[in-house]
Amino acid sequence: MKKIIISIITLLAVVTSCQDFEELEKDPNRPVSAPASLILGSVMNDMYRGPWSDIHKWNQFWCSNYNYYGTQEYNWTTTSFSYTTIKNVMKMEEEAIKSGAKEVNAYAALGKFFRAFYFTEMTLKLGDIPLTESLLGIENTKPVYNTQKEVFVQVLNWLDQANSEIAQVIASGDNTLAGDFMLSNNLSKWQKVINTFKLRVLVHLSKKDGDADLKVKQRFAEVLNDGVKFPIMSGMEDNLEFVYNSINKYPLNQDNYGFTATRNNMSAMYLNTLAALKDPRTFVVADPAPAKIAAGFKVTDFEAYVGASSGESLDDMSTKALKGEYSWISKSRYYSSYTGEPCIQIGYPEMCFNIAEAINHNWASGDAEAWYRKGLEASVKSYGITDAATIENYYNQASVKYAGNNGTGLNQILVQKYLAFFNNSGWDAYFNYRRTGTPAFLTGAGTGNSGRIPKRWQYPLSERTTNEVNYKNALKAQFDVETDDINSDLWVLK
Repeated sequence: MKKIIISIITLLAVVTSCQDFEELEKDPNRPVSAPASLILGSVMNDMYRGPWSDIHKWNQFWCSNYNYYGTQEYNWTTTSFSYTTIKNVMKMEEEAIKSGAKEVNAYAALGKFFRAFYFTEMTLKLGDIPLTESLLGIENTKPVYNTQKEVFVQVLNWLDQANSEIAQVIASGDNTLAGDFMLSNNLSKWQKVINTFKLRVLVHLSKKDGDADLKVKQRFAEVLNDGVKFPIMSGMEDNLEFVYNSINKYPLNQDNYGFTATRNNMSAMYLNTLAALKDPRTFVVADPAPAKIAAGFKVTDFEAYVGASSGESLDDMSTKALKGEYSWISKSRYYSSYTGEPCIQIGYPEMCFNIAEAINHNWASGDAEAWYRKGLEASVKSYGITDAATIENYYNQASVKYAGNNGTGLNQILVQKYLAFFNNSGWDAYFNYRRTGTPAFLTGAGTGNSGRIPKRWQYPLSERTTNEVNYKNALKAQFDVETDDINSDLWVLK
């Protein structure tokens, strides 16, 4: 018996000595890696900016008339960085190479697009941010801030690289992309998204169109003049969007009707603009105000549709809503199913209006009215309004028909772009208002912040405690003070 025990001990010693101690430490139930396709899904999911959210309340598309569900106040404080998601982008690229992908591959190309997307959103919300020294981990826990201009130069370079690399992958036929739940691994559509997003970025830089480093006009014209090298979206089928179903339910649906249907109503900024333009989308997105119907108006009368001003005090809005003075969100469209409508993140109508705006600014040659009308018709038709006569009559109104490459025409483009942004594209309705002042967002007691729409967010609290010197230097460089003020103008707005 002793010999058996000794033999077992000896065998265990031999086995143990042949194994790496670090290997023995690993928990086999905890994964240490993941396929690039799985990480891609997570990165894409982080892009989601859903409808009927606080974002779109601050875009002044809808209002909460009951404090439990929130207010319209713009008393913003801190926001968060997206570095965790960008780390996942880097991990996605790493895992693709580990699995045998070539250096230029679909995940690497999309990785540059995702960097551009997330850094653009961060800088538009905050201003200067860490970029060059970000994501170095323990090598540098206190990164310096890059200027907003430096961030945009890098973003545009990433987008050009992403376009070039994805074109190479398409030409090679070596598409290993998987896990793409928005565009079904279609690299040609992704290339269109990349260049369409580039046009959005360039429009964000409209106040810097004379900057020699950014080359806003030249870059925009280059995209429009070379559709082979820089393909862009050609229709709604190219939209980067989230689609809902009975499992991934639309935020408003028959399950929560009893909780929110009368606690939320349409905003004046959005609905009253539709009604004033006699826009057929009015009848699709909202129900008529009960008090207007009681007064003799018909459901087909634009005058029956009334939104509440985001600037109205919550007490007044609640009282008036309960009296039926405001229009509810359309019950038949938004509360009767789980599917709702797709939520666009980067879309064709916006692209058309961006091109129309650029031509209006004389950045490129082309027919601004044609692009303006394409964007308008695409948005209107997406609501199921397809009757040619209805669309023609709407467009031929003096208030809607493009007035030409002048200030009036530009205002029309911006208003229609805002209407097309309804519950889509995250913060871009706000970003466009902030850049242009059109349409003029409503303010008052209900919006707080002393009747002002903020210009930015405060930096994450962690920056004040872990990166204080660089944080204060960034504030001083941008605003000439060390005050992290939500009402300070960013470089991109000057």
